[in-house]
Amino acid sequence: MMNKIEIKILRNHIKKNFFLPTFSTLGSSGLDLRACLEEKIKLKSQKTILIPTGIAIYIANPNITALILPRSGLGHKKGIVLGNLVGLIDSDYQGELMISLWNRSQKDFYIYPNARVAQIVFVPIIRPNFSLVNDFNLTTRSKQGFGHSGIL
Repeated sequence: MMNKIEIKILRNHIKKNFFLPTFSTLGSSGLDLRACLEEKIKLKSQKTILIPTGIAIYIANPNITALILPRSGLGHKKGIVLGNLVGLIDSDYQGELMISLWNRSQKDFYIYPNARVAQIVFVPIIRPNFSLVNDFNLTTRSKQGFGHSGIL
């Protein structure tokens, strides 16, 4: 399913070397987002920084949202994850996409211009129609919570 997503370049210095968000492989679910920086910056250990992407998107369709997610390799190998864990981009948001990066490792990390720092996925939204009830129809699970089915 294809959906038209408008994109706008917000920072002039990237226009000649602009990278549209892209899928790295045919099977990729997330599109890579890049750091819109003019020079490398240091993300100190245990610190968080806001990285601009230089772009804004407009989804327009209220039945679609975008999620900004960490890159798994950066998170696992370097300890670089999102400071807000997941970014939610509403369909009517039109501001610059900013990436909150958190260095949870014990080593400083350098972020270079155009580095792929996060990924964005577009997902459908289900808009619930709530129905107020006094009781639920009981299921076999009922109110059992965490760990109710065991480990194996």
